[in-house]
Amino acid sequence: MNAAFETVYGAAEPLDWLCLAPHPDDAEIGAGGTLIRLAQAGRAVGILELSRGEKGTQGTPDIRTQECVRSAQLMGLSWRGQLGLIDGEIVDTPKSAHRLAAALRVLRPRVLVVPHFQDRHPDHFGAYHLSKRAVHLAQLQKAYVAGEPHRVSRVLLYQGNADITPTLLVDVEGVQEVWAAAILAHESQFAGAAISETVTPEIVERRRARQSYWGTLGRVRYAEAFEVEDALLVDPAAL
Repeated sequence: MNAAFETVYGAAEPLDWLCLAPHPDDAEIGAGGTLIRLAQAGRAVGILELSRGEKGTQGTPDIRTQECVRSAQLMGLSWRGQLGLIDGEIVDTPKSAHRLAAALRVLRPRVLVVPHFQDRHPDHFGAYHLSKRAVHLAQLQKAYVAGEPHRVSRVLLYQGNADITPTLLVDVEGVQEVWAAAILAHESQFAGAAISETVTPEIVERRRARQSYWGTLGRVRYAEAFEVEDALLVDPAAL
């Protein structure tokens, strides 16, 4: 166990992509298709849960951790872990930011995927602001953070419960079956009664409808949407 986090699947290693999830299942719902595509392409991909989802109406922390492991196996992740912040209280504080920055220095992701700030859930927009400070601290030579400094090359924002204006779309048609199975591996959340628009047996159907809409914008059948805050440098020959 690392002092900054607990590993629940795989081994902590430098990652190509790391997705921050306020709760178990958030990464699968918002960015799972993209993460699966990357893993299938041989990239080192990981998910870091900021909390264990211990205040959720359904399931227990231990059950939800077991579900995280099953989902990680289906997705082909290299690593999955938990930061151990308190569910329902994820905010940008110096203590939490230093803890996340230390994790970033161990995992050393090139691309970081974080929740969009436009969301009804306080933990989601709290995670966004927390990640901003942690990314800054992780790169500072003189910050009081354990480990060698690390600079994240790119931050992408993924969709939670609210609409966003995407600046990047990823074609996820070819991984629909695996993506749906990875979400439904979180059985405690999606096999029981509907609690909210997210915690519902209809989660795959509802999210696929969004993917279908984003797909129309990208001229594909299904797409995941992200927002990029910094300008992307693109080779015009690839357009």
